[in-house]
Amino acid sequence: MSPMLFALAALAPAQGLEWVQANYTKYEYRIPMRDGPRLFTAVYVPKDTSKRWPILLNRTPYTVRPYGADRHRTSLGPSEKCARDLFLFAYQDVRGRGRSEGEFVNVRPRLPAKGPREIDETTDTWDTIEWLLRNVPGHNGRVGLWGISYPGFYASMGAIDAHPALKCSSPQAPVTDWFIGDDFHHNGAFFLPHGFNFFASFGRPRTEPPAMDDPQFRHGTPDGYRFFLDLGPLRNADERLFRGGVPFWKELMEHGSYDDFWKARDVRPHLRDVQPAVLTVGGWFDAEDLFGALETYRAIERQSPGTSNRLVMGPWSHGGWARGDGDALGFVRFHAKTARFFQEEIEFPFFRRHLKETDEPELPEAFVFETGRNQWRRHDAWPPRQTVERTFWFRERGRLAHEPPADEQGFDEYPSDPAKPVPSYSGIHIGMAREYMVDDQRQAARRPDVVVYQTEPLEEDVTLAGPIGADLHVSTTGTDSDWVVKLIDVYPDDFPDPDPNPTGVRMAGFQQLVRGEPMRGKFRNGFDKPEPFEPGKPARVAFTMPDVYHTFRNGHQIMVQVHSTWFPLVDRNPQKFCDIYAATEADFQKTTQRVLRSRGAASALRVRVLEAEKVPGEEKTR
Repeated sequence: MSPMLFALAALAPAQGLEWVQANYTKYEYRIPMRDGPRLFTAVYVPKDTSKRWPILLNRTPYTVRPYGADRHRTSLGPSEKCARDLFLFAYQDVRGRGRSEGEFVNVRPRLPAKGPREIDETTDTWDTIEWLLRNVPGHNGRVGLWGISYPGFYASMGAIDAHPALKCSSPQAPVTDWFIGDDFHHNGAFFLPHGFNFFASFGRPRTEPPAMDDPQFRHGTPDGYRFFLDLGPLRNADERLFRGGVPFWKELMEHGSYDDFWKARDVRPHLRDVQPAVLTVGGWFDAEDLFGALETYRAIERQSPGTSNRLVMGPWSHGGWARGDGDALGFVRFHAKTARFFQEEIEFPFFRRHLKETDEPELPEAFVFETGRNQWRRHDAWPPRQTVERTFWFRERGRLAHEPPADEQGFDEYPSDPAKPVPSYSGIHIGMAREYMVDDQRQAARRPDVVVYQTEPLEEDVTLAGPIGADLHVSTTGTDSDWVVKLIDVYPDDFPDPDPNPTGVRMAGFQQLVRGEPMRGKFRNGFDKPEPFEPGKPARVAFTMPDVYHTFRNGHQIMVQVHSTWFPLVDRNPQKFCDIYAATEADFQKTTQRVLRSRGAASALRVRVLEAEKVPGEEKTR
């Protein structure tokens, strides 16, 4: 969710400065909100006055630069095709960011009830649309919203109690819940390099006049494992490095459970009776907001049954559908230009249908990319209706099987030492490597503090479609622990290397991460009520991992890894029940962990399998 990502995303479909200047006239406005502050808005109006054009609005905390009526963006719109088809594009600095007035609040909560001068992001969006309709000539009275990541949050909020002119909204990788599954926490576990690096720049108070760029933190090393291990307990970040200069970091550290602070910032309860058509977009390998895309779609589907609600999921990292071709991630190849297909065959027709009232056909309920076989699929529901529930049980000698254990006793044991945590990446990275979502897991499988279960080579393709349920029965000699579960596709030993092979990595025996999630054990009975483990006493830790749509091919193996550290991606749990954000060096301890696999305490992975004979046909890609 870094500002740099969105600078790159804006440049990806670049039409070029000369083309933008030749076809659009730029205007700059300061639009007044109902409580007084004015929001800086750059509007690009087509020079072609033969028609009236719909408005596409993007609201962002990352600034709408370049500033100045004679200084233009080098690209407009969510894609080049949208820009060349001509829309009226409006870009707005949200309240308190860039050159907009007022106070900025991170993921500003939705007000339960609004008086005449009370505000939230829904009212700011309404006031902006109303002003644009009254003051910008050449529009056709129809407005659309779109945004990726943090701007995706504003696209979600703008669709709530929407202005009547707002006909569609496309939240893309939208920030939705920063404690349960987006960005900085996954199941209560803190994603350390992402949170630290993002707020080290974005979280600094705005200068006057506003700086052109957020300040960048200098780590002094490219090695994030070393940097964050040397940092020590999380409390040292503010004391040694931030020195009180990052206010939201302090708020993060003060709210270590799912309290009212986080609950107020969950968008999902407010996605009710949504009137605009919605196209929610996400990436299967989005390291930041995969959760947000899936949960936004689900919340609207559940709470707004009459809404035109569509889901698109592709094989992308964060924002990968808006930059590049989308044909690869890390060492994994998808053999299709998936980003281009999305922009031209999905996103562009969606905006034309709802904003220009063309006869583009309605999109399917779920337009999703199946990895493994690497092809687009259309479904009338997500997860697909043609799935059946299956269970993979953890068995003796590292087996992963469909038959539950019959033994009265059985377990696998491993040590967990927060001073020597399991690395989260195969390479050296200072931040959260976007490629970790498909990274090779061989380096972890060989460690004594990781337990591994896997099937025999598959005799036929197995397609998983939908959420993954991790159901662990465990014990620990400590009073708290994290439990990391990873679903992995093991390539056969004769798998060919790509030609050409610029990375030099051998793909034979590659262990591709398909889905991995941590669970902070003290939240096993509720994210708002942390509870200690009783040392040595069995306990159940069950949680849901984000959806997948992946086919394990004939000859591949399905693997599951379980361990208790995943560093530096996830901050170190002291393995002692305490406020982790206030923990000292003395609180960190080694433990012995057990994963139980007996008849009365059988650990397993619960999945949805798409029946092979009912798989829809392949979509053309280019």
